[in-house]
Amino acid sequence: MGDMIVDTETIDEFLARRSSDVEEAVRQAAALEIMPRWRRLAAHEVDQKSGPHDLVTDADRKAEQYLTAALGALLPGSVVVGEEAVHADPTTYGALQGAAPVWIVDPVDGTRQFVNGDPGFCTLVALVQHGELLASWTYAPARDQLATAIRGKGAYLDGEHLHSGTPDPGRDLRVATSHPDYTTDDQKHALRGLWTDGVSPRPCGSAGLEYLAIARGELDAVGFSWEAAWDHAAGLLLVEEAGGAHLTVSGEPFRVTGGNALPFTAARDEATARRLTELLTNAA
Repeated sequence: MGDMIVDTETIDEFLARRSSDVEEAVRQAAALEIMPRWRRLAAHEVDQKSGPHDLVTDADRKAEQYLTAALGALLPGSVVVGEEAVHADPTTYGALQGAAPVWIVDPVDGTRQFVNGDPGFCTLVALVQHGELLASWTYAPARDQLATAIRGKGAYLDGEHLHSGTPDPGRDLRVATSHPDYTTDDQKHALRGLWTDGVSPRPCGSAGLEYLAIARGELDAVGFSWEAAWDHAAGLLLVEEAGGAHLTVSGEPFRVTGGNALPFTAARDEATARRLTELLTNAA
């Protein structure tokens, strides 16, 4: 236990000293493993996981391997929960329930966009301990945009402070929802409450970039029906630190450790989050 960081105060010190090193690791993973493959993928570098809409590429695998090694070296005693590693061994997801600090990694969030040559993808990294989101990094390499958040210290995009603000009164709420290609019939039913007067829903793209859009005040909310931590952890802290809020249909904030009442929403402010939660609850 000598090298393990186990208390928030010590992690705060780590973040003060090494957050720029985490940023560099994220940028390097993208520069070395993701961007050289963007718009250059060969057929053998793209595979299906659970179906034709659930894709994985060599960029996903290689970037996660790079980040797993780099992040673990930066923070001795930490563990990594990565999307591709969990796909290979679902038991590794259980690390979120443990005492050690956890890096939650989505190497390419928006793999479908990546495969199609669209710039709407990003790399997501979050640091969590005891279920509490402590820091996050959202990097869109094709756009060269980096958003960061540290609990209690605000959210930033390329060094500029983010404020989510509140939706303009009198206009429909702009809401991104779980994409129909990835949504079961039961989930479609639960999300049906968002198809109502005063709300303008659309299918979501990269979850991480949708959260960034909320933090920037460009999107009012999301309504999501799944709880994979790698899709949500980084973005939820970004939204919180920009002044937004997130709630499940139980009225409680989303927990990255799982067991959430679904669907859930994240929004520019608490009032909007509560309004959408009521719509989701009435439809569920």
